[in-house]
Amino acid sequence: MLQMIKKLLFNVCFQHGYLVMRSKKWVEKCQRKDLVDKSPGQLYRFYRLCGKHFETSLVDSSAPSAALKDDAIPTIFDVLNEPLSGQVKRSKETLQTKEDEKDNKERKKMKMSPADATNTDVHTLPEEEEYKEYLKSLFEVLALLGEQSIAPIGPGNDKQDGLGLSNFQALLEYRMNCGDEAVKKRHDVNKECFSPALLNQLIDVCEKCIRSKLVEEVKQNGYFSLLTDDLVKISGEWYLPFFLRYVDQSNCQQERFVGFLSFEGDGDALAETLLSKITEKWGLDMEQCRGQAHSCSATHFGKMKTFAAKLTERFPTAVLTQRSTRTLNLSLANGMALSGVQLVLSTLKKIESFFSQSPLLVVEMAHAISIFYPDKEEKAKELKEICETSWTGRHDAFEVTAEILEALLLCVDSVHDNEDMRWNDQITHNALEISKALTDFEFIMALVVLKNTLALTQAFGKNVQGQAADAHFATTSLKAVLHTLKEVSDNIDVYHEFWNDEAFNIATAMEVPVKVPRSFLRKHQLESGSIRPESYYKEHLSIPVVEHVIREMTEIFAEDHLKVLRGLSLVPTLIEKYKSMKPEEESIQVFQKDIPNAATLSAEMHCWWVKWSKKGKGETFPSNLQETLQLPDVKFFPNMLAILKLIGILPTLGLGDGYDVAYKRYKMYIENTPDQFKSKSLALLNVNYDLGCDLDSMVDVYMKTYPDSEDASCDM
Repeated sequence: MLQMIKKLLFNVCFQHGYLVMRSKKWVEKCQRKDLVDKSPGQLYRFYRLCGKHFETSLVDSSAPSAALKDDAIPTIFDVLNEPLSGQVKRSKETLQTKEDEKDNKERKKMKMSPADATNTDVHTLPEEEEYKEYLKSLFEVLALLGEQSIAPIGPGNDKQDGLGLSNFQALLEYRMNCGDEAVKKRHDVNKECFSPALLNQLIDVCEKCIRSKLVEEVKQNGYFSLLTDDLVKISGEWYLPFFLRYVDQSNCQQERFVGFLSFEGDGDALAETLLSKITEKWGLDMEQCRGQAHSCSATHFGKMKTFAAKLTERFPTAVLTQRSTRTLNLSLANGMALSGVQLVLSTLKKIESFFSQSPLLVVEMAHAISIFYPDKEEKAKELKEICETSWTGRHDAFEVTAEILEALLLCVDSVHDNEDMRWNDQITHNALEISKALTDFEFIMALVVLKNTLALTQAFGKNVQGQAADAHFATTSLKAVLHTLKEVSDNIDVYHEFWNDEAFNIATAMEVPVKVPRSFLRKHQLESGSIRPESYYKEHLSIPVVEHVIREMTEIFAEDHLKVLRGLSLVPTLIEKYKSMKPEEESIQVFQKDIPNAATLSAEMHCWWVKWSKKGKGETFPSNLQETLQLPDVKFFPNMLAILKLIGILPTLGLGDGYDVAYKRYKMYIENTPDQFKSKSLALLNVNYDLGCDLDSMVDVYMKTYPDSEDASCDM
């Protein structure tokens, strides 16, 4: 953190030095002796030169609008050889760049006396404009901190008065030292103007402006999907993160983090509150929402189901789907409020964190695998390669865990014993925690049940989140998956007996006692003597797991969801592959209300099909949705383009490389920011730093939201 702040301060000082040097050169060339004593900040804000004073070669022709090169120096002056007459160009002559035009507008707003109008050497800002410049500097510093994920508070601050100000204040003080007159003037006398209340107000306005810009961008692009992720605890409260997925004007899939909402409350009241804030406070037009997907742990699963149901009830077009950021099997398991299942999931998270602490731990695991697979080199090699990856998030995570379970126990026990003193106390403690979980029969039984039940959905989940051809194929295999799950449910006594025997054999090999969970025995002391482990785990694990999987698969992959997925048949490689088949017009009808011209849909689809049904020699066709959206010819098929864009916002489909940056940035912020520094507002700024901050807009919103702050800030 300290190194990052030092780097920022160095950049600020470097830029200041560069401005000083350039300003001196410009003033010398202009022969303006009256400007020699002006600071670089004053010259940059209040003085401009016409473009005609620069050679044509000094204008950057590659820029979107007229812009000077960094090393440009004015050399063309008609009066260079004439004595100075005192008559100077007014500062309203500007280069035609966007920033200059904005400064022009600001000067027009200035209220100047007649005396000021005649004396163009005097450049003063009225009090309101001066206050705006001051606020702009504050927002600029806050944006810089947010972009770099540096908390404005400092580790040594007293938290009693709210947010501390060390990092924020340090950058402001450097700005003042570098010539920021607006900030310096307001803070030279009274240092207490750097108040926690002011910082909170700035952060609040910053969040509102960024979200407003995001929502406006989504509105301009039409339909979108609403996505949520696991709840996050910030300042002691639970918050639900929201994302929006849409296809932009360039026909590129986009996903944006749009902010947090408090998740306090229960049932319908909470669902109504969330919907109200999304529509009224954030301004989202939910009539344009065409999909929804939620990723939530079992603790809050019931609340999320209520919210999803309420959203579907109010906006039927928001089809409930699977979210691509987590594999289907892990998502299904995550929603089970069963102690054994949650024990398995929490242990997998600990295992992932454990092996990320040192590459030597992976080596230790590879050694343990070699011990348990001495005669199976190929199998041992495969498992070792898997363990070098993030295997706890794979589609077959439960299957892999069961295969390496004994080796894993040997590894963590060896690390905990620490006979050669290679590991630190934290690593040995984490190893002990994992060892305790692995030697709990409830963990072993739950792992076996999950492995065998979710093996039936594994191929389907992998396909539906895979390539376009795989996802399209998955829509035809769902019926068979549900049929198999139903058969297991109808014969659960037989299947559970097999699963129980498997768990018993693993427990025997690991010397783990077979017993009913202690927590259950403590709650049911009178009945404990008559409860056998086999019957307990059938009623409290096997039956609930199978029923949950059937229920979720049926609900998430309803017919409307499958019809949208079948729309992937419009991808050219699939058309060429299945050219002997007729176009799936029945599935495409689900898009009728959202396309430009439903009357021509059938004819247009036929033309599209004919176009891609024959491949020339050496010709390649787009194999995925994103490539298809980028086809130059797609604009001549408006209905097809509209349908492809609607498929593109479906949360089930994974985003291609380069389009999933928002979620990655969000996870980095949540995982790498200490709890005491997490901020729901700064998270929005950090994740969306590429969106750019409109400082003028932020200043305007601040002055409207806190109209009395100008007077109050000077009285602190």
